[in-house]
Amino acid sequence: MKLALFTHMSWPEGVNQTSVFHNSVEQVKLAESMGYHGAWFAEHHFTRYSMGSSVLLMLGHLAAVTHKIRLGTAVIVPNLHNPIRIAEDAALVDVLSQGRLDVGFGRGTYGYEYGGFGVPTEDSQDRFRDTVLAVRDLWCNKAVSIESPFFSINNADLVPSVLQSPHPPIYIAATRSEETLDFMISNQFLLCIAVVQDTDAALNLVGKYSRLCKERDQSDHLDEVPFFRYVHVAESDQKAQKNTKKHVDWIQDIMQWRRNLPNTTEVYVPMQKWLEERDELPPSDSYISEKRAFIGTPEAVAEKIMMLKDHGISYFGCNFAMGGLPQEEIIKSMKLFEKKVLPLIS
Repeated sequence: MKLALFTHMSWPEGVNQTSVFHNSVEQVKLAESMGYHGAWFAEHHFTRYSMGSSVLLMLGHLAAVTHKIRLGTAVIVPNLHNPIRIAEDAALVDVLSQGRLDVGFGRGTYGYEYGGFGVPTEDSQDRFRDTVLAVRDLWCNKAVSIESPFFSINNADLVPSVLQSPHPPIYIAATRSEETLDFMISNQFLLCIAVVQDTDAALNLVGKYSRLCKERDQSDHLDEVPFFRYVHVAESDQKAQKNTKKHVDWIQDIMQWRRNLPNTTEVYVPMQKWLEERDELPPSDSYISEKRAFIGTPEAVAEKIMMLKDHGISYFGCNFAMGGLPQEEIIKSMKLFEKKVLPLIS
């Protein structure tokens, strides 16, 4: 089974902002030394939930300090960018990394991420498709001209060119939208599974994706589909839960909070204010541990991974750095995963 890291680069109150970036770099370097296949970073804006505002810039830095591990975006939100800018920046990272770039796209979350850029949420599906296809065309063709309701490209030649041929692998974030699933398969893009989906629902989606690919007589490339989960390994289930509860709760709290802020950010507002105002609770840490996270002893985590293997999953992505978990706990979990989980799933 191929392994990957995934991170949001979260910034909870009391956490040093700079350390989040440097710690993320150290985690990727450690993962590469352990033989991980990929490292994926999420794009978000105007929020402590994720500081991935310039995800391709982050990957450009990682290209300089790594040698083998693939570097991925999970995901870029194309609706917030001009396609030329995405295509140029991604091409440069592909060149600097010597062809190690994977590019995932998704529509992201609405609320203030769209509002902060002044991008309307109406027609987001059409804008998404037009932008992704424009990026692909810029990578593959010369003298590209496109007239879209959302942008205009006139006789553009991309410099630099992408190194991978015909272009870096394109991934589309897992979606319940039939329209997006059809768009993905019709263009032979790859699927990626987000940490925010329940495992059962995500597996059902993988099955549906595979069936639709088969119906169209094309490969599903499941060995290239990353299945991301929150992961933490400790000597006992109790220790694992104790280590992660506060951080899992923070993730659910801020995700709920952000959905209720269409016109502003939560960055400089104490979370306690939201906790006192809200009138419903998000999913509990016990729900997340049961439905989305692989948290527990090496044996318990390995059992869940083996269940994924039984469903045809062979590329597993670990979100070790969840919601401000201290670096020493992240490193300890990664090393315990390597020492005790890997032998059980190999």
